[in-house]
Amino acid sequence: MDDKEHNFSRTDVLDLMDNFIERMLEIRRILLSVSVSALILAPFATGLSIFLLTHPRFYAVLEREHEFGTILCVLLGVIISVSIVWIVTGVRQYLTLKSWDQRYKEYLKQKDEIDKRIASDYGLEQD
Repeated sequence: MDDKEHNFSRTDVLDLMDNFIERMLEIRRILLSVSVSALILAPFATGLSIFLLTHPRFYAVLEREHEFGTILCVLLGVIISVSIVWIVTGVRQYLTLKSWDQRYKEYLKQKDEIDKRIASDYGLEQD
């Protein structure tokens, strides 16, 4: 067994797992901000599109500018559709992240309990 294999211990594996979980927490924070932006920006875009579609002058523009009006209606329809999908995705992502956060807190609690129990069983100092 060479020195690299000898230095690799159980605590190194646990440290790697903890670092991995910390990275996942960073990614979770980013995903949480994406889901919050979806819950704020998507309804705003939908509301603005519906406002334009229901405004009386909007139909005057459609009558004057035939091709532009058609393209504008299609674009507003796409914005509304994408915004609804974005809202649903944001809600699902938020719920998933919330449950993951609860499970992570439970993992940390169990890990601390196990560490304390092992330290007390073997008379070790806890870090």
